[in-house]
Amino acid sequence: MMKSSIRPELFAADNVVIPDDMQYSQLKNAAIMMVDDEPIMLEIIQALLEDAGYGNFIPVEKSTQAIDMIMQTSPDLLLLDLDMPEINGYEILSTLRSNADYGHLPVIMITASTEPGDKLKALELGATDFLSKPVDASELVLRVRNTLSAKAYQDQLAYYDSLTGLPNLKLFIERLGWGIELSKRERVPLMLLDIGLDKFRQINETLGMYTGDEILVTIAERLNSLIRSSDFIGRTDETVKTGELARVGGHEFSIILSGVNSIEAAYIVSKRILDAVMQPVLINEHEVFITASIGIAVCPTDGEDVESLIKYASSAKDFARKQGSNNYQFFSSEMNAQSKDRLKMESNLRKALDNNEFELHYQPKIDSATDKIIGMECLLRWNQPELGSVPPEVFIPAAEELGLIVPIGEWVLKEACQTTSEWVKSGYENLIVSVNVSPKQFNEVSLRKSIESAIQCSGLSPQNLILEITESMLMGDVDHHIAQLQHITDLGVAFSLDDFGTGYSSLSYLKKFPIEELKIDRSFLINVPEKNEDNYIVKAIIALADGLGMKIIAEGVENAEQLEFLRQNNCNIIQGFYYSKPLNKTNFTKYLASHC
Repeated sequence: MMKSSIRPELFAADNVVIPDDMQYSQLKNAAIMMVDDEPIMLEIIQALLEDAGYGNFIPVEKSTQAIDMIMQTSPDLLLLDLDMPEINGYEILSTLRSNADYGHLPVIMITASTEPGDKLKALELGATDFLSKPVDASELVLRVRNTLSAKAYQDQLAYYDSLTGLPNLKLFIERLGWGIELSKRERVPLMLLDIGLDKFRQINETLGMYTGDEILVTIAERLNSLIRSSDFIGRTDETVKTGELARVGGHEFSIILSGVNSIEAAYIVSKRILDAVMQPVLINEHEVFITASIGIAVCPTDGEDVESLIKYASSAKDFARKQGSNNYQFFSSEMNAQSKDRLKMESNLRKALDNNEFELHYQPKIDSATDKIIGMECLLRWNQPELGSVPPEVFIPAAEELGLIVPIGEWVLKEACQTTSEWVKSGYENLIVSVNVSPKQFNEVSLRKSIESAIQCSGLSPQNLILEITESMLMGDVDHHIAQLQHITDLGVAFSLDDFGTGYSSLSYLKKFPIEELKIDRSFLINVPEKNEDNYIVKAIIALADGLGMKIIAEGVENAEQLEFLRQNNCNIIQGFYYSKPLNKTNFTKYLASHC
């Protein structure tokens, strides 16, 4: 595994070839190995380079030891004599170039030979440069400097992120490997923090990728400054022995911490990182707020190899994100078991449509004045042969993450329209089915085409279909969303705003959108009519809907007291367990017969 003591981040792409004085001084930290069977030659070369300011040398007199020493010390540059007994320079060079870890190690051949064939052979084997004996001091210093400068630039391209200047995934993995070995050898804990910016894809989609890049650079600078702060740990007796930050993905960062011995210190570190990320980013005089989720894995407690620590820290980060934004979690065996269950569930979810494992259940919507059924909301259920009945709150978010929600949503739409059409044809002409539309479906340009196809294939009238969306789906580009809604309502299909009152609830937006129904979220009905605060909220929503000419639906109604309160306040439609739980097609058909 190659390791460089040069700081290649000092050599940006636009100032590479000739380093300035500050950059040149950094090159002098390079580890230079010299292999020559003549001790006096080793001394001369070292003295000449010391005069030029270099100070990190690895002299090797026996050529038979050269390869082992290279693997042990990972030098930045090799000065290799050509003519040596036992193993010559050609053989050492050939061995290096056949090794993936050392195939690009810069090698300057030193030879007294004047034969063109010798130099040609060395070039064919991959020599970087040549020096002739006796060595000229000025030529030696220039060739070493230029070779190390070129190596630093190559390392910059290979090991550093072009946007933030931070180490990239490749270098991060190498450094994590070294850190783990050091942790084992010195018996010092190592912590890996996997940091993911929350909902960053939405920022890119809303504000554009250039703005996203500006935010990433700002966050990288904050994190880099933070881990170099003398007060990084805070009010504990601990100090971080090493802190390595890398950008390992699009909006993912990782930090390697060595020497943090207590959970308390790790908490303080994580909290400081979250606080740093959460500070507003100023973009074109506008403040953008962002949060992060952090997963933490510890060596040797959680794992003793690179792959395990990365996997466990990532798993902990995903778990943290599910607990809510601006959160951090440690890895645990229980969480690992949950992760394995999730992977199994995701694998089965990919096959669920083809295996006909989905089923629609229908919950009736009742006219509060007549107690008659006027429609139903269709709800997706997944009956997996191995896992059993998987709750929607588990598999629907997974389907969204996996990109499966659009084809699943299209199936739901077709199935709901087909079944409703059958009920309409059997005599329930005014029955209206409500179908939930996911954010990804709503943003698909093909949504109208999917609706048209479902209606045409089933023979259902558009007036018998209503689509349920949430407030959050309408935020952002208001004009675009209005056009999207109008494009679909032109078909004769209506929209219902679900979970009203739990999101943005912008009245100025609400009056612009072509919405036919408002649904009062069940959370407002739990304490109705016992709590006046909830009573006032429900009354206000009903009055708002009435003023805007919309129907009002209360979902989650569970008892007679709630029902009576809603009737007295002129709520049009009731949905909830008081009347019925969601029913499969067969049982809902029976319910229709007794409630229409």
